[in-house]
Amino acid sequence: MWRLKIGEGGKDPYIYSTNNYLGRQTWEFDPNAGTPEERAEVQQARQNFYNNRNHVHASSDLIWQKQFLREKKFKQTIPQQKIEDGEEITYEATTAAVKRGVNLLSALQSKDGHWPAENGGNLYYLPPLVMTLYITGHLNTIFSAEHRKEILRYIYCHQNEDGGWGLYVGGHSTMFCTVLNYICMRLLGVGPDGGLNNACERGRKWILDRGGVTTIPSWGKTWLAILGVYEWSGCHPMPPEFWLFPSYFPIHPAKMFCHLRVTYMPMSYLYGKRFVGPITPLISQLRQELHIEPYDEIDWSKKLHLCAKEDLHYPHSSLQTLLWDCLYMVSEPLLNSWLFNKLREKALNVTMDHIHYEDESSRYITNGCVEKPLSMLACWVEDPNGIYFKKHLARITDYLWVGEDGMKMQSYGSQVWDASLLLQALLASNLYDEIGSTLLKGHNFLKNSQVRENPPGDFRRMFRHISKGSWTFSDRDHGWQISDCTAEALKCCMHFAMMPTEMVGERMEPEQCYDAVNIILSLQSDNGGSSAWEPVGGGIWWEWLNPVEFLEDLVKEYEHVECTSSSVQALVLFQKLYPEHRKNEIATFIRKATRFLEDIQNPDGSWYGNWGICFFYGTWFALLGLKAAGKTYKNCLAIRKGVDFLLKTQREDGGWGESYLSCPRKVYTPIEGNQSNLINTSQALMGLIIGDQAERDPTPLHRAAKLLINSQLPNGDFPQQGLAGVYMRNCMLHYALYRNTFPLWALAEYRKHVWPSKCI
Repeated sequence: MWRLKIGEGGKDPYIYSTNNYLGRQTWEFDPNAGTPEERAEVQQARQNFYNNRNHVHASSDLIWQKQFLREKKFKQTIPQQKIEDGEEITYEATTAAVKRGVNLLSALQSKDGHWPAENGGNLYYLPPLVMTLYITGHLNTIFSAEHRKEILRYIYCHQNEDGGWGLYVGGHSTMFCTVLNYICMRLLGVGPDGGLNNACERGRKWILDRGGVTTIPSWGKTWLAILGVYEWSGCHPMPPEFWLFPSYFPIHPAKMFCHLRVTYMPMSYLYGKRFVGPITPLISQLRQELHIEPYDEIDWSKKLHLCAKEDLHYPHSSLQTLLWDCLYMVSEPLLNSWLFNKLREKALNVTMDHIHYEDESSRYITNGCVEKPLSMLACWVEDPNGIYFKKHLARITDYLWVGEDGMKMQSYGSQVWDASLLLQALLASNLYDEIGSTLLKGHNFLKNSQVRENPPGDFRRMFRHISKGSWTFSDRDHGWQISDCTAEALKCCMHFAMMPTEMVGERMEPEQCYDAVNIILSLQSDNGGSSAWEPVGGGIWWEWLNPVEFLEDLVKEYEHVECTSSSVQALVLFQKLYPEHRKNEIATFIRKATRFLEDIQNPDGSWYGNWGICFFYGTWFALLGLKAAGKTYKNCLAIRKGVDFLLKTQREDGGWGESYLSCPRKVYTPIEGNQSNLINTSQALMGLIIGDQAERDPTPLHRAAKLLINSQLPNGDFPQQGLAGVYMRNCMLHYALYRNTFPLWALAEYRKHVWPSKCI
């Protein structure tokens, strides 16, 4: 059986940690683990997912949950209650639902104090890692037979009925992900016509019916060129000389969006080297299987700008096409000539210095799952037997996750983010006496997960921002500061600082709080909004140069409603404990942020959510921020409009339901059919509570709460429905814990505001 291990570094001499691996999550296969009954239970969960995969696309994350609940001998002791039609919701029924959720989540807390969970669902994350291990000759040493079995299970579970694979589970088929997953199956030993339900044959047919792999987007072309089933002469140029640009240059790496920057560092290194993996018999077969014309007869220059219509979310502008053509026909031939070979050599060395810096700064986790295999491969190309590559190998397991739908690759873990939200949900329950130990462990996890130092050396020369005092999305070792993760974690620590130390432990040191405030203040733009990772840089015209056809708003940092709101809330709480610290700057920050939140509201009263689906998520955050800044339904038009949007979109069953299509379309799009989404419902319910709806007419709140209570499962869980997260407008993300966090939080807030006198 597969077992989840928490906070362990293992015996690998090439791995190290800044805080003894706190929050680290790794999976290990133990052939002797589990009773026959336990194994049968896991197998049943897998079969149930597969049978229902076309209706619920994301896993319920049952493998680790079953493990934890068995280990803790959890049994739900509070009877389940249902609210019948025509029956009023009572305080007792609501309290029972809240307590049931609290009991379950307390049992699911890890020994380190966080809550493990899948954060993934994207179908282009894992194949590049498999390709890198194949190229470097480490595929069979890193991935055992059990690894390969679970990776293939994941691929089979998420193949669409038309034979292709989407960008994310449940998404329409794309050339990018269909090609990558087809190749992944073949590298893992599946024959050209093999796989469950002829998975390979069906996938290949999908590819060939649409013109073959030459219509894959630019990132796909890069990976295929690296593997040897495509040629670099058919790829957009990625000259490593870019990293030599002076700081005054109109387009400078320091002002790029960090994920794009750290992705293109190793890409440009591999491009500059024109690196191609070994052409094995299997690679030669793939050349025949995936193209519609003989490989040796392909005119690669004519494939440069091709992109399948299924992948084309953000078409290249005419300006960008002209730029690519100029680089392709003029700059690259010149830079590769003997006259400039010293410049190319210098550029490659500088690029590699940046790659090593980023690797070391993140303890070889890197900034994310897209960057990880690229940086690892670049290190191997530089020195196949070098220590840098070995350090990369030691951190692969940080990304792997096992669910009932198989093994997948995480974005980079959401330990801090999920813990911060879930702890606030638990705090809202007011059940402190019953969950004191849970709160204590959660508090300690957050305190010890804070980043305690800036990136090493002259970090600004290496295009990095301050990180001391921040929290990351995952754990301290990751090292990358994020404004809303910092703000939400600081909010929790401020709440705990106002509670008895004998219950939740010692408060965080003032200097650590000050450092967190420094991070938050540093990420506000002139317009009042807060960015996520780094200060906003570059002009809006930079987006015209977006090289990635299936993602949007990727070239530069932007301000976000969520980051702005979280920052305001955190600073308001901070001021209650430290009213004199940077008092004027904080007041200015809050005033400007409030204006930003009001200015970006849509005409229908909603706010667009950048990291969640979508308008209910954004509206909830905006209302929280405005409320924290002192705004109310009575004195703020924006809050009144936001409440009106929520009331108008409530569905017949009392809930709310938003389609993921809202994200790419940027227009509120309801779910088709009658069913509501429980996460949307929870966020909308809390939004109405923030807008003082309980004081005017609580009927909409009662209807929503009834749906949540009646949807709770016997053990206190809530059913998994659709995906809840998104990034770069067009790529959905699975936050597995959201189905627990938000319904519990909403019911706790409902209980507190409808019966305030009973919840003291």
